[in-house]
Amino acid sequence: MDLKGKTVAVTGAARGIGRSMAEGFAAAGANLALIDVPESDMSAALAACSAHGASARGYGANVADEAQVGATFDAITRDFGRLDGLVNNAGIIRDALLVRAKDGEITGKMSLAQWQAVIDVNLTGVFLCGREAAERMIRLGNGGVIVNISSISRHGNVGQSNYAAAKAGVAALAVVWARELARYRIRVGAIAPGFTHTSILDAMKPEILEKMIAPVPIGRLGQPEEIAHAARFIFENEFFTGRVIDLDGGLRL
Repeated sequence: MDLKGKTVAVTGAARGIGRSMAEGFAAAGANLALIDVPESDMSAALAACSAHGASARGYGANVADEAQVGATFDAITRDFGRLDGLVNNAGIIRDALLVRAKDGEITGKMSLAQWQAVIDVNLTGVFLCGREAAERMIRLGNGGVIVNISSISRHGNVGQSNYAAAKAGVAALAVVWARELARYRIRVGAIAPGFTHTSILDAMKPEILEKMIAPVPIGRLGQPEEIAHAARFIFENEFFTGRVIDLDGGLRL
């Protein structure tokens, strides 16, 4: 896909990897629909995209809310007149061990609220946004691309039953959708980042960051711009569909 003049929607776009991907698409000539929770500060992301000459609009929505998602994609197609791509990036973490015990006594466990919050946003949100984007792409008749952001944690990471399950599901959805939507000229792929340097890591103690980096063969964290580069590759390579790109510096969980 030649991104120039195309419209790409990015969820979780106000900061971090989402913002970096939005800027990357803007630099390639795409127009951006930035989706994030209503209380997020999206002004900096919009300004960064506009600086590349892109037309960029922000939409406040909870991706786990069916009505909000439908209304958001209606607004995007109305405002831009087209929808050519979606990056399902929005996600949260609510880490906890399945069960924690000491000396045979249970001291804690992952709550249903922790489980459900992550499944709602990270998996159901991807389903809803993917479904609504695909419907509008089919109606518009121009084809399109959907990219789901999974994670290395889909292989199973301690303390992340909820997150690992959701991210494994996100990768599986990319394969299912690639097979279902190819007839409409819609390609679907996924990216599974490893540990990536975003603002959330800036507050971590240096010794914790060192432990994260130690098992990575390349010896450093990934950068948001590197994830954005992979997303552009999927969009621009017309033969790519139904696969997951592991972008983890060689780390295996």
